[in-house]
Amino acid sequence: MIAVGAASAALAAKAATTTIPILFITAEDPVGLGLVASLARPGGNMTGVNLLSAEVVAKRLELLRQLIPGAARIAVLINPTDANTSEATLRDVDTAARTMGLQIQVVRARTIGEIDAAFAAFAGERPDALFLSADPFFTSRRIQLANLASRHAIPTTSATREITDAGGLMSYGANIPDAWRQVGAYAGRILKGAKLADLPVVQATKLELVINAQTARILGLPVAASLLATADEVIE
Repeated sequence: MIAVGAASAALAAKAATTTIPILFITAEDPVGLGLVASLARPGGNMTGVNLLSAEVVAKRLELLRQLIPGAARIAVLINPTDANTSEATLRDVDTAARTMGLQIQVVRARTIGEIDAAFAAFAGERPDALFLSADPFFTSRRIQLANLASRHAIPTTSATREITDAGGLMSYGANIPDAWRQVGAYAGRILKGAKLADLPVVQATKLELVINAQTARILGLPVAASLLATADEVIE
């Protein structure tokens, strides 16, 4: 059995074998990616969890605008290594930004050094906020990203609460540990004889809004009481 946590890895696994069971976690629609035939009946040798991160890009931008009403210029950090996620994020951000009258600056980083370079570039033309693409690499670099955002005083929004826990300003998205627990449950069923084709793709059922109030205070950002009231968790 193979378990993967990103669209690029899922596509690589799919190309490598048509017989070994593959369980995936992906931020985008797995049907659109060509991983499965349908959500209810995946077919083939793949199933897993859709985090719905791509589907809520516009909502994340809307929440960011609520938190920073005066924001006009948003930097979007993507990982070009994962072309599918990057392209989907840019497409949806561009559409939502035009509706809100926001200017978008695209920044690319696939390594630790390129993340450092991206923030160094902000010194010359500082954005009002940073929008992180849903990517496992950025989650793995959450401490680096949180520290750089604090050093450069740039409000940051992400799709995973792990970055907010590390000091990011805000996140809105599915719970990653819950997704891996679902993959584990499916793995156990398959190893006990269940047919993978009978296991539908699980859609994330709960999306969490997490706000780091301590980071907001450090950045000098007042957070509206109405937004705090809608948050699933406020980190003090």
